[in-house]
Amino acid sequence: MIIMGIPLERARETAETVCVDLGVDLEDCSIKHAGRREVLTVIVDKDGGIDLDEIAQISTAISESLDAIDELEENPFVLEVSSPGTDRPLTQIRHWRRAVSRLVNVSFTGDRVETVIRVYSVEGDLVSGTDTQGKVISFEFLEVDKAVIQIEFNREE
Repeated sequence: MIIMGIPLERARETAETVCVDLGVDLEDCSIKHAGRREVLTVIVDKDGGIDLDEIAQISTAISESLDAIDELEENPFVLEVSSPGTDRPLTQIRHWRRAVSRLVNVSFTGDRVETVIRVYSVEGDLVSGTDTQGKVISFEFLEVDKAVIQIEFNREE
């Protein structure tokens, strides 16, 4: 797919290089059309979370890197850099590390029953937590079909 006059993969590689240099993870890179302009959305995160000052720094660095690409001179675009929302599926083991102390709705492959757990540790590919009745549950990351953090308004840290 060609966006902004360059392949989406090149925009992704540019964003990935900046993210690696700044010590954050590139979670997603996508494009959508908004009138005559295109919007490049870059989602970033890191262990411990990411704050607005870091988002601004990352946005500036990605913008400068993209501006250095000659093919973009004639193609206006808008760059949006943000952190992932709480409703993003946990698809990488790093997402589980970042979900420690959070409630997560987990669907498993095979015949295990869907459940909600509070994650308390992630060691290698092993996730451990307690269900809503306090029962300890452990499973391998690869056993998960789908997992999403549950929003808690009065969460205790």
